[in-house]
Amino acid sequence: MQTSVLEVHSLSKAYGDTVAVHSLDFTLEPGDIVGLVGPNGAGKTTTMRSIAGIIPPTAGRISIDGIDLAADPAAAKRRIAYVPDDPKLFDALTVTEHLRFIAAAYRIPKAEFAPAADALLAQFELTEKKNALASELSRGMRQKVAICCAYLHNPAVILLDEPLTGLDPRGIRTMKDSIRDRAAAGAAFLVSSHLLALVEDLCTKLLILHRGRRLFFGAMTEARAAYASMDAAAPGAPAADASLEEVFFKAIESPDAPRETPATTTTPSPPS
Repeated sequence: MQTSVLEVHSLSKAYGDTVAVHSLDFTLEPGDIVGLVGPNGAGKTTTMRSIAGIIPPTAGRISIDGIDLAADPAAAKRRIAYVPDDPKLFDALTVTEHLRFIAAAYRIPKAEFAPAADALLAQFELTEKKNALASELSRGMRQKVAICCAYLHNPAVILLDEPLTGLDPRGIRTMKDSIRDRAAAGAAFLVSSHLLALVEDLCTKLLILHRGRRLFFGAMTEARAAYASMDAAAPGAPAADASLEEVFFKAIESPDAPRETPATTTTPSPPS
């Protein structure tokens, strides 16, 4: 019985002789909120863009809600949403027209579109801006529009790259509440962020990448058990109380962490 909504097997992406992502494996289950963290150049964006079908992997297999991305990309992409760290809107379209465009692209029935769109606009405080052009919106409002477009077709898997960019405190709270609510309803999230406090507060699992390789994947408690120690935590505190920041630096500075970007003299074969 298939339970995972995202399966990533031996994902690799090479640019010439440089391997940006090397043999990455992980899965997302319904309700997961996975924090994707790593230093600059760790392969986070390449991983998300590969899963979203924007760039083809050099090797490996990606399955979204039971559908092989390479074998049936259109069907797989209907079950996923991706919001990059700097989403590009159409300046000449209004907020409502963006949602209508997404509804047409994902073939959302007309009877379902209006209530779903109205609910999202209200949730993200965009109702008064629904007829405004994207070019007239602030950075935070543009981020909210991108999130509404991502949520509109109720995807099984949602990829968010720095989702809090440009948001004010109320917008941040709304964003985090929306992630928790949709995860509770069965969606799975992969959230990439350098804001470790956000990951620690929001995510149920952790995926640490460093120089294209996976250092850790599992529950937050397992990450603390794997990397935290008495000398990393506050004096006298148990390892379970170590912060994610402490865990993160112990992971990437551990003897097992890769010291240089993996390279290959031959380009791996594409997935069959």
